[in-house]
Amino acid sequence: MSEDKGTTTKASQLEEEGDIAADYLEGLLDIADLDGDIEIGVENDRASLAIEGGELSHLVGRDGEVLDAIQELTRLAVQTSTGERSRLMLDIDGFRADKKRALTKLAQETADEVKSSGKPIKLAPMNAFERKIVHDTIQEIGLTSESEGEDPDRCVVVMPA
Repeated sequence: MSEDKGTTTKASQLEEEGDIAADYLEGLLDIADLDGDIEIGVENDRASLAIEGGELSHLVGRDGEVLDAIQELTRLAVQTSTGERSRLMLDIDGFRADKKRALTKLAQETADEVKSSGKPIKLAPMNAFERKIVHDTIQEIGLTSESEGEDPDRCVVVMPA
């Protein structure tokens, strides 16, 4: 029974994070005079928010760097309000969802190549979000992977089973 209570507490904490983050993001959109619908959810044990609609591509930036900055500011706003570090994920205009699909495909293709060649393959440098997607996909396929190098040149190496 205590496990259920812990799960409920965690779920309500994530919902609170989502609500605080949504309020913060609505304020940012208002200041910038932008329209956007904010969806709040929970994904992989973290609050997840997505802003859709309107002209939002400039909030993503080149390679998502503006999105990353807005996500970090939103995390800080949540932390200021709750006193707890937030791991929330933010997506704007479907950027992260599209990136996740592309990286999953890359990981699957790389795994096929590693299986047929029997040799490890080192992928291009990626940020932590991107590396996690590749690692998770490779693990689901049944191969192993590891990160090597230092940011911003940290990359994933996919190894044979």
